Amino acid sequence: MARFGVGMALAAGLMALTAGAAVAADMSTPVYKAPVPEPQSPWMIRVRALYVMPESGGWVNGIANSDLSYSDSVVPELDITYFFTKNFAAELILGVTPHEINGGGALAGLGQIGKVWLLPPTLTLQYHFTEFGAFKPYIGAGINYTAFFSQSTSNPAVTQLDVNDSFGWALQAGFDWMIDKHWGINVDVKKLFLEPDFSVTVGGTRYTGTAQLNPWIFGTGVTYRF
Repeated sequence: MARFGVGMALAAGLMALTAGAAVAADMSTPVYKAPVPEPQSPWMIRVRALYVMPESGGWVNGIANSDLSYSDSVVPELDITYFFTKNFAAELILGVTPHEINGGGALAGLGQIGKVWLLPPTLTLQYHFTEFGAFKPYIGAGINYTAFFSQSTSNPAVTQLDVNDSFGWALQAGFDWMIDKHWGINVDVKKLFLEPDFSVTVGGTRYTGTAQLNPWIFGTGVTYRF
């Protein structure tokens, strides 16, 4: 009986030691936790090169068959985008572009009427499609306000040119191809509906009219998402 009691005591002691070692091992084993993904910034910027292609059209009041045409332009541009959600964003487009105004139709004999610079900030509300991986297309629509400045003429028959600032609508479509979380390539097309009024003095007589600019704007550049 004494030997049996001693054996039981030894067995109980071994079990206690084994359990303690197991608990110690469990306590020393690190617990793996999945990393929490860093929330993506709502801010994005793009730097683009733009090809600005106005339509040819317009008229001078009181001159039958009068027409106007405008030169194309290639300029740099910056835009700033803010994402309200992963799909909805607002984009502000900033840049300046120079254009020549030329007479057409009954005004063709005037040649170049003048030169003008445009500052056309455009604000669009966009919908971004997010189910195509690195390819992220979007569409947008918004409003444009164009300010005309540095208006000049080298035509001796034209002594004054004044194009009025104007509001217009804008449509947009494009895509970002994201190389990684932050960097991407952008391709963008916009259509502005822009028809400002103007006044011009030719041969001492002042005329008024409307310029149908309505430019297409084709852009490509670099995207950075903060």
